[in-house]
Amino acid sequence: MSNKKSALSETEGVSSPEMTNADAVSKIKAKRKQQRTTKDLVDAILKGNITALSQAITLIESKNLKHTDQANAIIKACLPHANTSIRIGITGVPGVGKSTFIEAFGTHLTTLNKKVAVLAVDPSSSLTKGSILGDKTRMEDLVKNKQAFIRPSASGTSLGGVARKTRETIILCEAAGFDTVIIETVGVGQSETAVHSMVDFFLLLKLAGAGDELQGIKRGIIEMADAIAINKADGDNLKRAKLAKVEFNRALHMYPTKDSDWQPKVTTCSAIDNQGIDNIWQIISDYITLTKKNNYFKNKRTEQNKFWLLQTIEEQLKNTFFNTPKIKDELKKQLDLIEANKTTPFAAADYLLSL
Repeated sequence: MSNKKSALSETEGVSSPEMTNADAVSKIKAKRKQQRTTKDLVDAILKGNITALSQAITLIESKNLKHTDQANAIIKACLPHANTSIRIGITGVPGVGKSTFIEAFGTHLTTLNKKVAVLAVDPSSSLTKGSILGDKTRMEDLVKNKQAFIRPSASGTSLGGVARKTRETIILCEAAGFDTVIIETVGVGQSETAVHSMVDFFLLLKLAGAGDELQGIKRGIIEMADAIAINKADGDNLKRAKLAKVEFNRALHMYPTKDSDWQPKVTTCSAIDNQGIDNIWQIISDYITLTKKNNYFKNKRTEQNKFWLLQTIEEQLKNTFFNTPKIKDELKKQLDLIEANKTTPFAAADYLLSL
């Protein structure tokens, strides 16, 4: 038998110092733990630290009960420093150019020395996988701007849950020194209503000749708008945009006067050519001046807070109810009975609520 060693045989290596790696890992863990204390996070947020702001928002979005307790403590500590921004809601159908517009608009505001936070309400993001994250990559210039902060919404099928997290995030952003908060809707339907209930000014982006003018009126979204901007008003589309402006102006005059005494404006813009962006900010500024003077601004925020109190209670009651083990079991049985036509939805609901 040959004594020749196989090329595949192992040789004893040199062991690394035991304490070096262990000490390094221990120090990193200790540092991370120390950075995540409530006081440290709050202090850093109030100094405008973006990393701390992001960490706190992550706590808000977490479903972990310990994280929820810490998030509530952070929000409570930041609340006295909040309510300092102008909150602007922006909506529009897919393809209207929201991302391009928000980047141009946000960049314009930073040139005016504004600090801009861009948030999103997207209850469908758990299904579409990345619609919001895609927006962040499309806003390449704004995301690099030190005066701006872009935060994708948390994935979730519950509009109430996503909207609540967005409202709480607004508080932290304001405490961090952001004086202009833009909330974008990406979902359709009720997400516009949710955003409208948490902003001071609601901007509707439209396209000329898209065929949705009357549909938009039927949906009631135009009625919520404080201004309508016809986007992509450039090149061959400029003439159509001007005609659409006239049509929307006529439509807006069909609605009764708003409680704010503000007459909604219609304007045209081209986000890609950076045209008309400054005019939109002027419209918003005029609205804020008027509503602060007649106290509508303050009254609206008070009503919004009352609304969100009730919404939060409803959301919490719903979550508690459906997460109760007994309800989970009985709900399945009642669904089976409905399928077998042995009970009605109303009788089943009465039974479940009586448990």
